[in-house]
Amino acid sequence: MNLLSAAVAFLLALILVLIGLTRIGVWLIERRNPPIGDFVEIGGARIHHVHVPAPVGANFPPVVFIHGASANLKDQMVPIRPLLEGRAEMLFFDRPGHGWSERGAGNETPQGQARLLAALMDRFGIDKAIVVGHSFGGGIAAAFALSYPEKVSGLVFASAATHPWPGGKTSWYYALTNVPVIGRLFSETLAYPGGMLQMAAATDCVFAPNDTPEKYLERASIPLVLRPATFRANATDVESLYPFAVADAARYRDIAAPTVVISGDRDTVVYEEIHSLGLARDIPGAKLLWVKNLGHKPDWIAPDLIVSAIEKLAGKPVDLDAAARAVETRIASDRQGEGICVDEKVPGTELAPL
Repeated sequence: MNLLSAAVAFLLALILVLIGLTRIGVWLIERRNPPIGDFVEIGGARIHHVHVPAPVGANFPPVVFIHGASANLKDQMVPIRPLLEGRAEMLFFDRPGHGWSERGAGNETPQGQARLLAALMDRFGIDKAIVVGHSFGGGIAAAFALSYPEKVSGLVFASAATHPWPGGKTSWYYALTNVPVIGRLFSETLAYPGGMLQMAAATDCVFAPNDTPEKYLERASIPLVLRPATFRANATDVESLYPFAVADAARYRDIAAPTVVISGDRDTVVYEEIHSLGLARDIPGAKLLWVKNLGHKPDWIAPDLIVSAIEKLAGKPVDLDAAARAVETRIASDRQGEGICVDEKVPGTELAPL
C-alpha cells in the first residue's frame, strides 16, 4: 500500500469513527431529552408543542412564544411558564427542524415559519395572541406580524435579531454547514464532538455578563441542536435571516400592533444597537426597555420583565421603566466572561440614551 492509499484509508476510517461517535451521541442526547409535549401535523411535518389551555378567569389574551436559534420550546417555557401559569393560555412550540419538530417543506425561511405558526394557532382556535420572540425568534415574530397582523394583539421582542447587519456574515460553522456535501459531512462527523467540547464555554458567553443559570443546558435541552439534522436546520435558519432582513426590515413601519422591545446593552450575540434600536425606531409607538448590564438572555435572567411587558400589552397598569430598573439593580454586579466574551459594537452607531 502506497502512502496515498494509506492516507485515504486512514481518512475513511476516521470519518467512520466520527460518524459512529455522533450516532452514539445522538442516541444519548435523545434519551436524556425526550419530548415533553404533544405532536400535531401541519403541512406534512409533525410539530412538537406544549399548549396550556386558557384557565378559568384568565386575565391575559393568549401568549405565543417563539424560541431562538440553537434552542427549542423549553428555552422559554422553563423560566416563563411558571410566572404566567393560571393567568393566560400559552403556546410553546419547537420551530420546524428544532427540538422534536420535523422540518417539513417550505419552512426554511422566517416567512415559512410564520406561516406554520399561523396554522398552529388555528389548530387551537387562537384567533389573536401576544407574540413573544427571542433572538432569531424575533425575526419570526416580525415576519408573523407583517404577514398576519390580524392575529397579533401585541409583540414582545427580547434580544431580537431583525435587521441587516454589516457584512451579513454569520459564524463560520453555519456557512460551512450550508455548503452542499461538505456541510452534510461536517454535520454528521464533527459538529457533535466539537459542539460538546465548546458548548459550555459558548453558553457562558451567550449569557455574559450575566451568570449562566445552574444546569441550564440540561434544563433547556440545548444539546438537541447537535443532532445532525437539527444542526443543519439551525444553520439554514441562521443563514436565511440576513436576506429576510434586507428584504423586509423597511416594512416594519407597517406593524401596527402594540410593541415592547427588551434589550440589554451588553449583548455578545447580536448587535443590539442595530436590531433593538432599529425595532424601537421603525415600529410606530414601540416601547424600548434598554437594560444596563444585561446580555442576550432576558428570558432567563429577567423573565419577570418579559411578563411585565406581556401585562402591559394586556392592558394592565404596569410601570415598565421601573421594572427594567429593578432588573438593572439585580444584575449590576454581574461580570461573567469579562475579558473573554467579546461584546462587539457597531462603529458609529448611536446607543440608546442613558
